[in-house]
Amino acid sequence: MRVCFLSRRYFPAVSGMSVYAANLLRELVALGHDVTMLSDYRADPAGTAVYGGGPPPEVPGVRVVGVESAGEAEAAATGHADFERDLRTRVALVERLHAERPFELLHAQYGYPTGYAALEAGRRLGLPVVVSIQGGDGHWVGGCCGTHRRAMQAVLAGANALLIGARSFAEEVREHLGAPVHAFTIVPGAVDTGRFRPRAGWAPGAWRDPAAPTLLYHGRVDRRKGALDLLDAFARLLGSAADPAHAAARLVVSGIGPDSQAVAARVAELGLTERVDLPGPAAYADVPAVYHRGDVFVSPTYAEGFSNTILEAMASGLVCVSTRSVGVVDCLRDGENGLLLAPGDVPALADALGRALADHALRARLAAAALAEVRATYAWPVVARQIDGVYRGVLGTVPRGAWAWDDAVEPCRFRAAPHLL
Repeated sequence: MRVCFLSRRYFPAVSGMSVYAANLLRELVALGHDVTMLSDYRADPAGTAVYGGGPPPEVPGVRVVGVESAGEAEAAATGHADFERDLRTRVALVERLHAERPFELLHAQYGYPTGYAALEAGRRLGLPVVVSIQGGDGHWVGGCCGTHRRAMQAVLAGANALLIGARSFAEEVREHLGAPVHAFTIVPGAVDTGRFRPRAGWAPGAWRDPAAPTLLYHGRVDRRKGALDLLDAFARLLGSAADPAHAAARLVVSGIGPDSQAVAARVAELGLTERVDLPGPAAYADVPAVYHRGDVFVSPTYAEGFSNTILEAMASGLVCVSTRSVGVVDCLRDGENGLLLAPGDVPALADALGRALADHALRARLAAAALAEVRATYAWPVVARQIDGVYRGVLGTVPRGAWAWDDAVEPCRFRAAPHLL
């Protein structure tokens, strides 16, 4: 099948979306599909400061076409991102590539802006459109302004198939935008269990270095992911000194994101410079080694589509401490394969970290259960076959319902800060 995959963000940008796309592309090629990827990217200083950026690299077996988000880049100078300019660029490029060698299906990662562009291209070309609703796409887009609300509702009504990572996330999108849960196909997040494995000599619950038990945060450094909450909880944990393991604990905060500077400032403010390591972003090839630095993985997030990092941590043999939030409760269960607490509850987070550090039997049980589950349920070949089945189910169809491109532009916080979208 000739598939055009429209990616919102891809390497060298460091993002969960980049990881998802890289794994999906590999599996689609393995299944015999002829894949072209159109990847948005930022090359301007403001656009690359948050995630990194620049044209996407080559991908084995995939035709890769970079699409610079010049309209988004206008926000740095004018305070107003021209999403509409970028949408038209994407649609025109899909049309041109289709004329050279026809596609049979369009698959967009993110409902807006990529899904909106795919819907218009699919309408013009008479091709089925599959859209993966991911992350902030469902959490925030549509509550920001009427323009984006109408765009998301058009995508939800018109796409031939809507993929979403978790039922809790589908329920949130229903509450925000009105799409019924049954409109979505639940396709869970996945992890490359061949790349992400426990470190050599691993035993469930055992410390990598007994003299320095290590808590690990890896991913987008963003207050919406609980990065600042984690620092406050870690300071509280060290202040309690109720257990020798607490006093010896260290914290690694790995990644890049909109709050990298705020995190560094909070570390200094709390006097944690000697106890917290901020290594910055890691190349995807080096990420398995990042997990091997930790003993307990911490993701105090406020919401997820489906967390790549939690799955990677589970596959790496780490104990996971996270929150009872959308996209997390679908893969972690408190006391069974992880520890969960309410988002934003710093005292509860400090207590959970203390439990994980102090109780070897608890760590061993949770880590072993998480590893077994991720290998059985969330391996990429299993998930890719499900997506392949969706493709085959919509092949030959066209976007649903009436469709009219919406040019009405309303004030929106994402216009000033498009990297948050």
